[in-house]
Formats: sequence, structure tokens, C-alpha cells
Amino acid sequence: MQHLKKLLKFPRILFFFIPILILLSIFIINIPAPNYPITGIDFIGSATFPTDYTFKKTPMGGLSGITYDAKKQLYYTISDDRSEKAAARFYTLKIDLSNGTLTNDKVVPLGVTTLLNESSQTFPTGTIDSEGITLTNHETVYISSEGDNLKQITPFLKEFSLSSGKVLNTLPIPNKFLPDKSRKQGVRNNLAFESLTITPNNKSLFTATENALIQDGPEAKPKVSSPCRILQYNLLTHKPEKEFLYQTEAVTPIFNFSPKFASGLSDLMALDNQGHFLSLERTFSGFGFSIALYQISLEGADDIHNIDSLLAVDINKIKPTKKELLLDLRKLNVALDNIEGLTLGSKLPDGQLSLILVSDNNFNRLQRTQILAFKLKMEPPLIRLFRRFVPNFNR
Repeated sequence: MQHLKKLLKFPRILFFFIPILILLSIFIINIPAPNYPITGIDFIGSATFPTDYTFKKTPMGGLSGITYDAKKQLYYTISDDRSEKAAARFYTLKIDLSNGTLTNDKVVPLGVTTLLNESSQTFPTGTIDSEGITLTNHETVYISSEGDNLKQITPFLKEFSLSSGKVLNTLPIPNKFLPDKSRKQGVRNNLAFESLTITPNNKSLFTATENALIQDGPEAKPKVSSPCRILQYNLLTHKPEKEFLYQTEAVTPIFNFSPKFASGLSDLMALDNQGHFLSLERTFSGFGFSIALYQISLEGADDIHNIDSLLAVDINKIKPTKKELLLDLRKLNVALDNIEGLTLGSKLPDGQLSLILVSDNNFNRLQRTQILAFKLKMEPPLIRLFRRFVPNFNR
């Protein structure tokens, strides 16, 4: 009886909100996961491999992209070796984050898979520059190649068998992205499809140019950003559907004495099915690397697939992809290498998701393969909703 009296003293207005909260929670829980905002990011360790490290008679380097297989709890990472040091390939890694941290002994190579072309042959030297990799839900991976403008080798987006490494499917690339002999249109050399990701529902694939198409604007320079294009494919029809404007950040090097400068969008990671991603921008100024992670959203961004040249229109009237800085990696107490790939990884002991980044060592003895691990702090929709009514909840 005493419990009933205490319950009746509970503010009556909250009884009105309880059923509403229950209905909203059911609706929100049914939104495809994760669809949570990232509220923070913590560095939890790193691992490195020297440039002369070999695995199964191949130099394990040039790691430009990475993807996670949650069912098998394995990672697949693509090498950008142009079939010069060994046949084009990707590696299978085991990365153990079971204690919530990453150290050298927690990364173990398990396998290497050679890529085979439509003739079931290895890719000839120089015909492939594989940069991005992403896993599907039917035992395959998509891999992007930047091609080689100087040799008139076009970029590609191909699907490969996870077990045999053989090409199964090729996605068509819109003409505006293909370089022509006059070099007045298309992707710039070595600034093409560096990124690759698939939405959790496996309905859409996204890639992006690392810098602007020739007919869209300038490539990135010190203090100058570059207008990239994000390209969306429908994986049910295997056709391109939409394109979006993504502006890279204008980077001002601390020291600008070197003529060497490269900056651009190097990878994307889909967070949900509603157009929310992580993006990775990498800059080299001749005196080290600057790496930045962003949360981005396609919400409200204009579809520009019908615009062949951004220089032919007023770009200021185009609504670009929204960006919010998540982390400037220069703030870490880590000497950064050439970070190019990222993926959501395994769950950590506290239930939060991990984020894994990998570096391309360029097979340069002055560099090394670097793997960085982070914990993403993500707030469930129900908790976010509850905060609106109880602002100090769980703070």
C-alpha cells in the first residue's frame, strides 16, 4: 500500500509522456543501426610493421584501405602494389581488441589473396592501382583502382570473390570521370577513387574522387581546397545514381619550404543507411603528415550528377556535403605515417565500436605500416531522446 501511495505521488505529467516515450523508442530502435551520433573518440593504441616485413613471400605494404568482417571477426586490407613487387592482392588480418587496447602483438596476418582479372589471370604490371576495399554481405569485396592517366589506363570499381580473388562484376563509371586523351576532363592522375564504402543494408556503394575532376576545379594546394565528387551506386541495379559535392579542407602547412604537397579525401566509412559517414582527409607537405577525421552528412546536399563541369556553373549555389571535424590526429602523441584507410571494427569490452585506420608505407624504407585504433563514443537514440526530458541524465 505504501508503494502505491508513493507511485501516485509521481508527477502526473510524466505518466502522459511514458507511453509516448515507449512508442518513440520502438520506432527509433527499428531505425537501421548504428544511426547514432558520434559524441567522442578516444585513441586506444597502435601497431606497426617495418617496410621490409614479408608475409607468404610478399612484401606486406602499401595498405591503402581496410574493411571489417563482423561475422568472421577478420579484417581485409588492400595493397596498392601495382603488381610490381608481387601480384595485386589483399591481406586478411586478425586484430585483437578484446582488452580494449591495441599493441603490436595484437595484429596478426592470416592470409593473402591474389586478385584475378576476367581471364582468371593476375593483373599485369601497371594495370591496376588498387586503393579502396569494402565488404558485401555475400562473401565478396568491392575494390577500387585509380588507374593511370599517363598510360591511358582507366580507373575501375570491381567486385571480387573473397575466397578466390576473381573478378565477378564491374560497375560502370560515368563518362565525366573518365580521363580523355586531351586531359581536359576526368579524374586527375593518382587523385581518383581512393575511397570505398557500402551502407549497412548493402543497397548502396559510395566512392569519391580524392581531388576535383579536371573540369570541376583546382587540385588541392596550400591554402586551397578542392571540390571532390562523392559518387553513389545502387547495388541492386549496379548503376550510378547520384553525385554530391565534397569540399576538402584548405590546409596551411606549418612549414611551406618543400615543393611537395598532396592533400585530399582518402577514404569514407558509411555509418548508417541515411547518408551519414566518416571521412578521412590526408595531407603531406614534405615535412610530415596531417590527418583529419570528419563526420559528414548528405542530408540536404544537392545531387550534381547532371552537372558535367562545376566550372561551368556557380558552385556557390550548390549545397555541399555537411562536415564536422571529429579529430585532428596531429593532437595525438603519435608520429603519423601516410594514413589512407579506415573502417568500423569490432566492439570493445564496454560495448562501444572501434575504429581502425591503416597507412600506406609506399614501400619506402623511411616509412612503416601503421595501424591506429580508436574507441567511438556513440549515443543510442533512446538515450538521446531521454536527454530532452532529463538534460542531466547520466552526466
